Amino acid sequence: MVGACLNSPLLGTVLWGPELRMLYNDAYVASMADRHPAAIGRPVAEVWGDVWDLVAAPFEHAMRTGEGFAQDRVELPMVRNGQSEITYWNISATPIFGEDGRILGLLNQGIEITGQVVAEQQRLVAKQQLRDMNEQLAHEVAIRTEERNLMWDTSPDLMVVINFEGIFQRVNPAWLTLLGYQPEELIGHHVNEFITDEDHLSTVDAYLATAGGKQVRIVNRYRHKNGAEHWISWVAAPAGDKTYATGRDITEEKARQAQLESTHEQLRQAQKMEAVGQLTGGLAHDFNNLLAGISVSLEMIEARIRQDRTGEVSKYLLVAQGATKRAAALTHRLLAFSRRQTLAPKAINAGRLVSGMLDMVQRTVGPNIVVESYCTADLWTARVDPSQLENALLNLCLNARDAMPEGGRITVETGNRVFDAESARQQDIPEGEYLAIRVTDSGTGMSPEVLTKAFEPFFTTKPMGEGTGLGLSMIYGFTQQSGGQVRIRSQLGIGTTVSLYLPRYIGTAERDNGPLGLAPVLSAQRGETVLVVDDEPTVRLLITDLLADLGYRAIVVADGVAALEVLQSGVHLDLLLTDVGLPGGMNGLQLANAGQLARPDLRVLFITGYAENALFHNGLLEPGMSVLSKPFSVNSLAERMRELIGQPPAHHG
Repeated sequence: MVGACLNSPLLGTVLWGPELRMLYNDAYVASMADRHPAAIGRPVAEVWGDVWDLVAAPFEHAMRTGEGFAQDRVELPMVRNGQSEITYWNISATPIFGEDGRILGLLNQGIEITGQVVAEQQRLVAKQQLRDMNEQLAHEVAIRTEERNLMWDTSPDLMVVINFEGIFQRVNPAWLTLLGYQPEELIGHHVNEFITDEDHLSTVDAYLATAGGKQVRIVNRYRHKNGAEHWISWVAAPAGDKTYATGRDITEEKARQAQLESTHEQLRQAQKMEAVGQLTGGLAHDFNNLLAGISVSLEMIEARIRQDRTGEVSKYLLVAQGATKRAAALTHRLLAFSRRQTLAPKAINAGRLVSGMLDMVQRTVGPNIVVESYCTADLWTARVDPSQLENALLNLCLNARDAMPEGGRITVETGNRVFDAESARQQDIPEGEYLAIRVTDSGTGMSPEVLTKAFEPFFTTKPMGEGTGLGLSMIYGFTQQSGGQVRIRSQLGIGTTVSLYLPRYIGTAERDNGPLGLAPVLSAQRGETVLVVDDEPTVRLLITDLLADLGYRAIVVADGVAALEVLQSGVHLDLLLTDVGLPGGMNGLQLANAGQLARPDLRVLFITGYAENALFHNGLLEPGMSVLSKPFSVNSLAERMRELIGQPPAHHG
C-alpha cells in the first residue's frame, strides 16, 4: 500500500524518525516543495521552516502520545518552480512503535488537493455570480415590466397590438383620450372601421407588410368618435403572430405644415411681384416709346391719306405693327411673371428665349451695366416651362445687378454640355446630355459661408425689406422639377456664375407665334357664321369689320345673356367668338359651357387680355375650344378660326 502511495502523482510521503528528523521523502514531495535527499537526517523545523509552524502541534502531539491524526484542506504556502503559491493538502500521520512500545517515528502522507479547492472556489464564485445575475435580471425585468406598463398606461401616443388580418387585439388608454374610443369599442374590430376611406388601401398594405416580417412606417387618418379627422404617424413591427405599433398624432403638425406652405406660396408670389416691381421702371420707358411709335404712326397715316400720298403709308404701318408686337410681348411676359398658375412645359429654343429677353433685361438692370449674350451654334432643345425659365433668368440678372452697385458686366451664355462619368462625379450631376444656361457677373462675389446658404429659402444678404430671399431657392426648385441641376461658383471681388443644366430633349422646339404682320390671311370658305360676344364697342367694331373682310357672317352682341338667347335659338352658327370677362353675371367660359349643352358640336374661340390659359384649369380646355390672347394679329385670328371650324365634330358627354 505504501508503494502504491509512493507511485501516486498526487500523494507525497515522508518518514519522520526520533526527534522528528526526516528519514525519507519521496520524489513528489521533493519536487513540489523544492526538497532533496540532503534533508535526510535533519530536524523537521530546519527542513520545513515557516511551514512547520503551521502544522507542528499535531505532529508533536502524535510523537508524544502515539495518537495519529488526519487533517483536511490544510492551507500551506509552497515554493513551486521558484514561485510562491498557496496550496491545499489532506494530511495524515501514523505513529511507528518499536518492540518495546516506544514511539520510533511517524509515517506522514499528504495528498495535494489545490486543483480541487481552486475549482470548488471558482464554482462557488460562479454560482454566486449566477445567483447575483439572476437576482439582478429578475429585478430589471420587474423594473422593465413596470416601466412598460407605466408607458402603456400613461403614453400620450397611441399603442396597439393587432393581428396580421388587421384586427385590434389590445389598445392603450390613449385611444380614449385622443380619439374617444373605449377599449371594448376597438378590440375585435378591423382597423379600417376607424380610418378614412382614402387611407384603407395603404393601411392594408402596411399590416400585410408586417405579416411578411417588415418594419413599417405609415401616416393615415383616423376618425375621432365625434367625426373629426386626426392624422396619425405610425411605426409598426411584427413579433410572433402579431403586429405592435405606436402612433403619434400629427394633426397639428399637418395644419402648421399647410399654413407654412400657404405662407411660402404667398412669399413666392410676393417674390414674383417683387421681380415685376423691378421691371416697372424699364417697362414704363418701353411702353411710352411704343405708344409714341403707334400714336405718331397713326397721325402720319392720317396725314398722308389727306395729302393723297398713300404710297408712303406702308412704312408707318410697319412701325405701328412692330410697336404693337413689342407691347404685346412685354404684356404677356409681365402677366406670366405675376401669375400664380404653373404653366405647362414646352420644347424650347433657349437661344431665341434669351435673345428675346435681352432688351427687357437691359432696361431693367440700367445703363451702367453691359448685358451680353453668347449662344452655341446647333443648340440643343430642352423641355421646360418657358415663363418660369424667363423668370429664373430675370432673377439671376437682378441678383447680378445688385452685386454690381458701381456697374459692371452680365454675360448670359447658352450651350450644349455632356457630362461623362468623371465630370458627372466631380459636379455631382447624373451623366448625360444637358442644355447649359450660364449667367456670370463681375460683381462683389460671395464668401464661402454665404455660398453654402445661397439656395436656402428666405436666406438673403439684402437689407430688411429689400428681398424675400426666395430668388435662388425658387430657381433651384424650378430646375430640379424640370429634371435639371443648378450649380453656383463665386469668388469675393471677382464675381459669380450660376449655371442651369436642363436635360436635353430629343425633338424640335415648338413653333413660336409669328410676328404681327401682313402674312397671307385664311378667309372663310363657305361664308360661315360667327357669334361675336364682347363688351368693348371698339373691339366689336374691329372684329366685325375684320370678319366681313374675311368673308364671315357676324352676329354681334355685348353680353352673355344676349349671346345665350342666340345660342338657344335655331339660327345656324359655326363658331362662338367670345371674350372671357363679360358683364351681366355670366363670363365667357360659363357661356361656352351653356352653349355646348344646347349645341354639342359648337366650336368656341376665347379672346382674353389675361395670360393665355390662366383661367382654363392650367390650360386644359374642353374639346372644340381654344384661346387667343389680346392683342392678336388678323392672321392669328383667321388661322385659329379656320382650325376650329375645320375640326371634326366633338362629342360631349
